[in-house]
Amino acid sequence: MRIDKLLANSGFGTRKEVKKMLKTGVVKADGVAIKDPKTQVNPDEQIITVNDDKVEYKEFVYLLMNKPAGYLSATEDEVQETVIDLLQMEDAVCQPFPVGRLDKDTEGLLLLTNDGQLTHQLLSPKKHVPKTYFATILGEVTEEDINSFKQGVELDDGYVTKPAILEILTSGNQSTIHVTITEGKYHQVKRMFESVDKKVTYLKRISMGPISLDEDELKTGEYRELTDDELEALRNAQPIDITTE
Repeated sequence: MRIDKLLANSGFGTRKEVKKMLKTGVVKADGVAIKDPKTQVNPDEQIITVNDDKVEYKEFVYLLMNKPAGYLSATEDEVQETVIDLLQMEDAVCQPFPVGRLDKDTEGLLLLTNDGQLTHQLLSPKKHVPKTYFATILGEVTEEDINSFKQGVELDDGYVTKPAILEILTSGNQSTIHVTITEGKYHQVKRMFESVDKKVTYLKRISMGPISLDEDELKTGEYRELTDDELEALRNAQPIDITTE
């Protein structure tokens, strides 16, 4: 790719700023100075340096975040803070975007990447990638609700959801549950409980496909890169049939 694009994508400034830097001769490929911004380089085969420091170029970035409440699952917003505002500059310059979305007041596991192909794979309705949530519910969750979710419930707009797995952790005037769904309709978990006359008061996603959130490792608002094993597991994630669970 062009040297100016590589440097801009690696956080060395805008294309205009990179062009000025190139003119000073501080950028080198295999020890040879590069001043022409159109020069083609291969970061996999050449050593690119700026002021003799090696440029570590990443074409794709894969991040796992423990999203806090109060942030939009978006790349930018003129008024409200987004999850991108939580990233370090070295990761933000790669222009990652959320894989799906969590509501502003929902916490938990959120993947961010600039790999469009993987994003499409994970969000494709045909893939049925499971997403599991922990929730606090106002109202007593019952076996009847478990059966309703397993059949699919009708939302307020008439849409009937795909089957979901509902597990009761505690039950009473306030209940705690785990729920696993394979689609991502707008406010889906909240609307599913509204359909059985209950209200979600707290919601956190704890897993997506083979990736689970480890809160001992990632505190709220923190993030890290996916490991090679996690990335491979995501790429090989198989559809599930909840009706057989």
